[in-house]
Amino acid sequence: MEMKLELVAVPVTDVDAAIDFYVNKVGFNLDHDHQVTDTLRFVQLTPKGSACSIAIGTGLTEMTPGSQKNLQMVVKDTAAVREMLLENGVEASEIQDMPWGVFTFFADPDGNTWSLQQIKRN
Repeated sequence: MEMKLELVAVPVTDVDAAIDFYVNKVGFNLDHDHQVTDTLRFVQLTPKGSACSIAIGTGLTEMTPGSQKNLQMVVKDTAAVREMLLENGVEASEIQDMPWGVFTFFADPDGNTWSLQQIKRN
């Protein structure tokens, strides 16, 4: 039986600021932004090239903003992506070279954390 992870909730305090961060600073695509009711806003954002998206908004999750930790994306070139993040005003960690990949880490304005991994090929 095939199963695909396609949507992960990321809790944020300011939806519009989070959209700006993920679209204009990190480079995600804005797929949907719907105010469903007065208490429910659904926003879907997808990293370029990814089959999995994130959902932010109001009324989507009971998680505390900033509590989503260690989301991970795989990239072809950690150094290049880190440079892009820094140029866009995102604080990204120094590059860490580990046996299973080359990493950099960053957080969104609420403190939800991300890692970027360049997989090492043997």
